[in-house]
Amino acid sequence: MSTLDPAVARAAERLDTARLTGVPCEPVRDLLPPGDLAAAYAVQTALADRRGAEGRRVTGWKIGLTSAAVQAQLGVDTPDFGRLTDDMAVPDGAEIPWGTVLQARAEAEVALVLEHDLTHDRHTVADVIRATAFALPAVEVVGSRIRDWDISAVDTVADNASSGAYVLGTRPVPLSALDLRTAGMVLERHGEPVSTGAGAACLGHPLHAAVWLADTLVRLGHPLRAGDTVLTGALGPMTTVEAGDVLEARIDGLGSVRARFGPEGDTR
Repeated sequence: MSTLDPAVARAAERLDTARLTGVPCEPVRDLLPPGDLAAAYAVQTALADRRGAEGRRVTGWKIGLTSAAVQAQLGVDTPDFGRLTDDMAVPDGAEIPWGTVLQARAEAEVALVLEHDLTHDRHTVADVIRATAFALPAVEVVGSRIRDWDISAVDTVADNASSGAYVLGTRPVPLSALDLRTAGMVLERHGEPVSTGAGAACLGHPLHAAVWLADTLVRLGHPLRAGDTVLTGALGPMTTVEAGDVLEARIDGLGSVRARFGPEGDTR
């Protein structure tokens, strides 16, 4: 078994301590070579290995940094990805205990659930459509183990693309019934709109983001597999979350999904 690079090991330890204690940590970019996304993904993999040793199962993948504005803010020109695990999945409308996601924020997305593997070196949109069983509306609850969201691209990649939890709707819709590029989205808090957007905000089309992920994961040796859930990226601006909030996302053609947060002082 290969020995973990000492810098990668230190960064993984800092982030995992934050996860386990619930106390956000300092950024990890000071521990890694400047701008080294490969090192950041090595940290992410090391953390995934720790979760696997705890009995967690990978249920899919999330795509982040799908907005050109956010990419520019972090100084990158490409999306990023993180792993979804079984303990991150929350049933539609079920309570998310407050504090289980550090510094929680939320965004509405299109989720794809695959029925076939995607193993080509280069994929087309048609490949992704053929491999997808159905789409669902989703709320991704993003979180940062890094204090005050003081993140660079290296920090968010290392921190599993700032993943926290995800909530899927329950009415599967075939892609043949959808126009995801023009599908409008509204995310409401207690009935008041806090974010709006459309499919075109996600790399021009959510399926474009899925193609990017499929190609990237093949290059890295762990391709998308049947049964995977893919969160394709935000359809509108991220919103902050407070204890007791109830968020509902509605996406044209896909229906709605709710994320409900427990009261202050709630624990895991």
